[in-house]
Amino acid sequence: MTSKELLYIEDALGHENIMKSCCTKVSEQLQDVSLSTYMAELEKKHCELFNKFLNLL
Repeated sequence: MTSKELLYIEDALGHENIMKSCCTKVSEQLQDVSLSTYMAELEKKHCELFNKFLNLL
């Protein structure tokens, strides 16, 4: 894997980590149950994407 590809994966990992933590924070703050559930689903999706990028290393 080239250094440029590694930088891309590192950047993607950072983005997915930020999205995961934002989704978690928003999910905990929402009072609407359906929106909170949706945000929890997004958090799971970003966690899965994070793990997929991590497995490329």
